[in-house]
Amino acid sequence: MKNKKEMRSWLDDFKLDHPLVIAGPCSAETEDQVLKIAHDLKNTDVSIYRAGIWKPRTRPGMFEGVGAIGLKWLDKVKKETGLLTATEVANASHVKLALEYDIDVLWIGARSTVSPFIVQEIADALKDTDKIVLVKNPVNPDLSLWLGGLERLYTANIKKLGVIHRGFSTYEKTKYRNNPEWQLPIELQNRFPDIPLICDPSHIAGRRDILQDISQTALDLNFDGLMIETHIDPDNAWSDAAQQITPKVLVKMMEDLKIRTLTSDEADYQNQLNTLRTQIDVIDHGILETLGKRMKVAVSIGELKKQKNVAVLQTKRWNEILGNMILEGEKKGLSEEFVLKMFKAIHQESINNQEKVINS
Repeated sequence: MKNKKEMRSWLDDFKLDHPLVIAGPCSAETEDQVLKIAHDLKNTDVSIYRAGIWKPRTRPGMFEGVGAIGLKWLDKVKKETGLLTATEVANASHVKLALEYDIDVLWIGARSTVSPFIVQEIADALKDTDKIVLVKNPVNPDLSLWLGGLERLYTANIKKLGVIHRGFSTYEKTKYRNNPEWQLPIELQNRFPDIPLICDPSHIAGRRDILQDISQTALDLNFDGLMIETHIDPDNAWSDAAQQITPKVLVKMMEDLKIRTLTSDEADYQNQLNTLRTQIDVIDHGILETLGKRMKVAVSIGELKKQKNVAVLQTKRWNEILGNMILEGEKKGLSEEFVLKMFKAIHQESINNQEKVINS
């Protein structure tokens, strides 16, 4: 993809002194609900009003959106509040209807991004559009799929592009609904620094109590904006109730978020330094999480050794690991001394855990 500055120009057109904020309900439920939320957001930092009209659900029988009638409600939102409007599209029919109602921003959801066939269908339907088109990351942590979606849209002569980071599905139980896997949007940002990058903390969190922490991390990582689900009565929302907040809470959250502004070369330096440090923090947390998983496996090995009455230390296996890791470390620019120290410490912790199991 070339002319990345051209992609960013649509964000510059907003002339904001704060990150872009896209907010509104997970699902449009009634005309009254849609308009009440919009009016509550009218004189805030929110620039774009979002509402799901078509809701691709994991299982059939769940609420799947009000459909095309919701587009009429969004049209009223624009006329009554002046807010731009946004909704998700998952096929060419959705695109056609959204364009008929002059929806300003269309996003492709995570379940759609995972399929090149769906993205190509949407790209063909949007060919040459001047609308803003945002691509959510695919449900699985696959950077190539995410970039592929952008490339298909760019090839269709769609220049107002951006991406939304909403986290990735996982079988493991974590505090998140969708694991942020921050290293993927960081890598995308490093490759294409001028493509607007927006965080969807609502879908990463899955619950409202950690929305602010996730939003702050995104801003510290130099994200360009946030997409946050907002509802006048979150607990009784028809979909994703636990992750939605009221407009009042959203306004307070935006006031409390720390947003760095550039006023001089020193500020620019500090901004870059803080961004890099936040990247290190993300990686460090990932290292600790991986080590925790490794120790759980070591405990399982200890239980197996106890059953079979096998000694904890297996010298041959340990030497094989150490040799392999030294070679792998060299490929990644790590010195032999560092790799030895690190894996000896990890190995000792594994032995300690296994001995606890065997002696219990």
